[in-house]
Amino acid sequence: MGSFRWKVAAAAFLAIVGSSLRVVADEHEHTYTDKEEVVLWMNTVGPYHNRQETYKYFSLPFCAGSKKTISHYHETLGEALQGVELEFSGLDIKFKDEVMQTTYCEIDLDKAKRDAFVYAIKNHYWYQMYIDDLPIWGIVGEADENGEDHYLWTYKKLEIGFNGNRIVDVNLTSEGKVRLVPNTRIAMSYSVKWKKSDVKFEDRFDKYLDPSFFQHRIHWFSIFNSFMMVIFLVGLVSMILMRTLRKDYARYSKEEEMDDMDRDLGDEYGWKQVHGDVFRPSSHPLIFSSLIGSGCQIFSVSLIVIIVAMVEDLYTERGSMLSTAIFVYAATSPVNGYFGGSLYAKQGGRRWIKQMFIGAFLIPAMVCGTAFFINFIAIYYHASRAIPFGTMVAVCCICFFVILPLNLVGTILGRNLSGQPNFPCRVNAVPRPIPEKKWFMEPAVIVCLGGILPFGSIFIEMYFIFTSFWAYKIYYVYGFMMLVLVILCIVTVCVTIVCTYFLLNAEDYRWQWTSFLSAASTAVYVYMYSFYYYFFKTKMYGLFQTSFYFGYMAVFSTALGIMCGAVGYMGTSAFVRKIYTNVKID
Repeated sequence: MGSFRWKVAAAAFLAIVGSSLRVVADEHEHTYTDKEEVVLWMNTVGPYHNRQETYKYFSLPFCAGSKKTISHYHETLGEALQGVELEFSGLDIKFKDEVMQTTYCEIDLDKAKRDAFVYAIKNHYWYQMYIDDLPIWGIVGEADENGEDHYLWTYKKLEIGFNGNRIVDVNLTSEGKVRLVPNTRIAMSYSVKWKKSDVKFEDRFDKYLDPSFFQHRIHWFSIFNSFMMVIFLVGLVSMILMRTLRKDYARYSKEEEMDDMDRDLGDEYGWKQVHGDVFRPSSHPLIFSSLIGSGCQIFSVSLIVIIVAMVEDLYTERGSMLSTAIFVYAATSPVNGYFGGSLYAKQGGRRWIKQMFIGAFLIPAMVCGTAFFINFIAIYYHASRAIPFGTMVAVCCICFFVILPLNLVGTILGRNLSGQPNFPCRVNAVPRPIPEKKWFMEPAVIVCLGGILPFGSIFIEMYFIFTSFWAYKIYYVYGFMMLVLVILCIVTVCVTIVCTYFLLNAEDYRWQWTSFLSAASTAVYVYMYSFYYYFFKTKMYGLFQTSFYFGYMAVFSTALGIMCGAVGYMGTSAFVRKIYTNVKID
């Protein structure tokens, strides 16, 4: 009996809560009944050319409607980090209920307010609104041809399309151009027209996509070009290495048949001569293993997020891509611990706890450090991109209570399952002296040249990714991105294997850092390309936008470099083990 009463009470409580949150629930369910309230959220306003420099809509002296204010909370971590600041417009909009042109408020335009609007118009400010999670954009105003008089658009003409009980289309037309004159009153008005639409609810975001841009022939050609590069590289590497290695194996087998006197008089050279040093631990193994673990984790995150984005349309929800990336990064922390911890154990490292902490916090510290610096500038500008303190605390909690424990689990598994140094060759007690070689065989030269081909395979795709993030395009061709990721990995592995083979043939056994850095140098070329993109492909200006651009481009390039470095090292490590396993060593 008591259990039955408890269930009835719980059901009643849920019914009361559900009825009290009716507007919010309907907005999330995206279903409405006739004459039910539809909320128009005002998001941000900012200069057109600086997409990330955004401010609260009511930071400009706009006025709100008389309807009671509804508060909005950040529904996801990504929404809070991306500076979404939804505020209720105060406009009375009901489902399928048309509204003729109606004045909803008046602005008392004094000199300060006029100056604020004039500044916004001169800098091409425009604002963003949301109805049922559909974004709408409108421009604040415009100047005349001489730039002397400035006009404010005062009439918001909304046309909303519906299909059944769902909203599938929203259009805004700005009219009512009024000249800005101090000490006058400006009436702000709106109207709502409802029209039946054949657009399906699942396809309502298609109008925001730009197939002519993302599926342009240049995009297809770049993928085909990169694919042909992969086939050529793989064929070239296979042919050169197989023929060269076959000759090496034949020469080494012949040497085995010689007696000691002939072998001493013979001309010994090549990669076999460093078999006693090739598996020597790398310099700075703690940092090196942490970088490899972090790179493997970034690769896992990239792969999983792209697959999720291909299956789910993440662009239809505010901040969903960033939220997904954060969740996947936290969930894949054992990958970091496993590969970093096992490599550190193989190299004879004893400070494994320190290695675990460095591996766990390497990427979060880099990202949070950059965000913290940019956040100071955002606070100074009073921008909506300023990250709230509560969000910072949430990110720190994820790092300490999710990422670190999972990293610990991965480290323990890595050390116990694959932490034994099972190398095919013994490591000599005394390091072999490295002979002199030609300048182009030096590790520094190999590192600088190693990133050119991987960058060449992705730079066209970089343009599309940059444009979707820094301009007003929605990236949705994640199939292309998956192909580019696969191509990048194959090209990177092929290039680092060739570089390592030449290095070992020159009897230089310092291949670990060389293979990592030659692949990671791709990031340097990507960052250099970001300078070209900033100065020649955008019209960004100002301290905030410039800091935001170059700060986060540095984070992106570094993460890409660490990922490429880890991929290059893992492929090269398998190659080195393979060739030394097949050689008979005394």
